[in-house]
Amino acid sequence: MSVHKEIRKVTTHTLQEMKLSGQKISMLTAYDYSMARILDAAGIEVLLVGDSASNVMAGHETTLPITLDQMIYHASSVIRAVKRALVVVDLPFGSYQGNTKEALSSAIRIMKQAEAHAVKLEGGAEVVESVKRILLAGIPVMGHLGLTPQSIYKFGTYEVRAKEEAEAAKLKQDALLLQEAGCFALVLEKVPAKLAADVAKSLHIPVIGIGAGNQVDGQVLVTHDMLGITVEFKPRFLRRYLDLNTAITQAVQQYISDIKSGDFPNDSEQY
Repeated sequence: MSVHKEIRKVTTHTLQEMKLSGQKISMLTAYDYSMARILDAAGIEVLLVGDSASNVMAGHETTLPITLDQMIYHASSVIRAVKRALVVVDLPFGSYQGNTKEALSSAIRIMKQAEAHAVKLEGGAEVVESVKRILLAGIPVMGHLGLTPQSIYKFGTYEVRAKEEAEAAKLKQDALLLQEAGCFALVLEKVPAKLAADVAKSLHIPVIGIGAGNQVDGQVLVTHDMLGITVEFKPRFLRRYLDLNTAITQAVQQYISDIKSGDFPNDSEQY
């Protein structure tokens, strides 16, 4: 008799335990069922339904155009695929800034309609009231500091953040604020490695980095970047684990040539 081993779901509590025991957390983005199923089965701990879908799935230049409805569509596709990973969904630009009531209703829609596990939003002191209000409704919140892509027009650049003393001090303060408000984890994007290490040490919640060095509690990358589907984006923090762009191109060209030559379908591929 085979004993079916139960899959232990990753929860916010699991991530807390991982930080305490010094185990690093792995996180990738997912926007659709087929890819999410592969990533989940491969053993990833956290899947982020990122507003980066605006760039990689829809071809927009920034993350700003994606809507709450579109995020819910992507998130529900991912949720249907996942058996084990914790699924965190970005609140898109305009769905939470400056209005705690709207922030709460956006988060509730994501949890109800997509059946997601948690939400993520960008910013520190300026969004802390929204964070508290969402948490009061029992919805887990992941914070995001450093380079906050939804504020791209304010920064005017995707350069490294918090290199100056004042900005670094504000980032540390914001990180503590988000922890005190009740965030279960924090993403730090494109900040100096030493600053990120200091923040990770000073917080009891997990800190997940992207371009924030290796002294944090985990790492996140955009799946399409990591697998080499996108080729234009080449930041220093990105390690490409595959060159899918070339592999897919070659496969498609082979398919075209097999059709043209009459080789596909062959005798065994027809009825």
